Amino acid sequence: MSSIVVVGANWGDEGKGRIVDYLADSAAASIRFQGGNNAGHTVVNDFGTFKLHQLPSGVFNPGCLAVLGPGMVISPAPLSEEIAEVKAAGVNVNLCISDRATLCLPIHAVEDTLEEERLGDGAYGSTRQGIAPAYGDRVMKKGILVGWLKQPEVLRERIQFMLDWKLPQLKALYPSFEFSQTAEEMTAWLLEVSAPWRDAICNVSEPLKALQAKDENLLFEAQLGAGRDLVYGEYPWTTSSNVTAAYAGLGSGLPALRPERVIAVAKSFSSSVGTGTLITAMEEQDSFREAANEYGAVTGRPRDMGYFDAVATRNGVELQAATEVALTKLDCLSGMQDLKICIDYQGDHSENPIWPQTSALAPVYEQMEGWSEDITACRTFESLPLAAQKYVQRVEELMGVPVKMISVGPERAQMILR
Repeated sequence: MSSIVVVGANWGDEGKGRIVDYLADSAAASIRFQGGNNAGHTVVNDFGTFKLHQLPSGVFNPGCLAVLGPGMVISPAPLSEEIAEVKAAGVNVNLCISDRATLCLPIHAVEDTLEEERLGDGAYGSTRQGIAPAYGDRVMKKGILVGWLKQPEVLRERIQFMLDWKLPQLKALYPSFEFSQTAEEMTAWLLEVSAPWRDAICNVSEPLKALQAKDENLLFEAQLGAGRDLVYGEYPWTTSSNVTAAYAGLGSGLPALRPERVIAVAKSFSSSVGTGTLITAMEEQDSFREAANEYGAVTGRPRDMGYFDAVATRNGVELQAATEVALTKLDCLSGMQDLKICIDYQGDHSENPIWPQTSALAPVYEQMEGWSEDITACRTFESLPLAAQKYVQRVEELMGVPVKMISVGPERAQMILR
């Protein structure tokens, strides 16, 4: 049996979905353990190109159980749409959804949007899917559990309890806020939109423990990256959940999990969407962003582009307790004239600096030799141009753990294993 956790080493958008999709062929279960509809994991395989938001990227393996863990916040209508899209491509979705997960409701998305608008220039760059308010309600013990979809009367009572608490606050803080739906209407709507997957709701610990007992392979998938972790990321420019491998067991339904492998996924360059500090930001980003197709999978926003930040990535690798690195989009560096790696920061800083200390730092670069060859057809490390090999080896040296996977294109087969 092997338990593999796939996590982000940077700020999200590292390519975790394509790594999970590649590994899922040998997995008995693919598990999302945190986040929700704010994820955007792009998967390209024989079924087509998909941007998955809530389903785990292993869903395309017919023998793989797709699990939405208790650490997630689940948007019911978008989940039904996502399942329908995947099924329309000919995929048989074998799904289990934790009864302990939290529902992310339309009122949470409204709250999220109103708060971003209120903050103006100080906004967090939220995807406005309602993730933070949904997690906030859970912490305040006003959240709505997915399992209550199977207990309609309890569901209605808890929605009313939540509305009695939430509506006066929203009306007081946001003058433009309007909401007329009753608890009864919300309950009826939830029962309707959850119909395609309500039978999949269960205590997910049970099927996962059964697979463990059979020594089956389990694959755990995080959303976002270490730089956006609620505790260890660049707070307050973070997500609202724990995105580190240490949370994989708690968020999946296997609290005693001890994974054999933790794969930290990092791009061969830096990119970030939303707000926060990208210390290695390029002066001219547009042409490289376009060539690398660097736009947010959820919002479509252009990502900030930068050179590979070995300091931040090494910190992410350590936060994730990674046993190895998967380096993605190496092919996008072909033809780059000014290729360099940030190996240190100028300015006073600790090992994992907090904001606003980060905004005052400047990168210290090491110049690297570039290459002009198209490497998308390379399938072995030795077939890469020597300069590309040296680039990977230098990244590996700076990370302190081996780079075992290298993607050279979006297709499943465009992968080099070392």
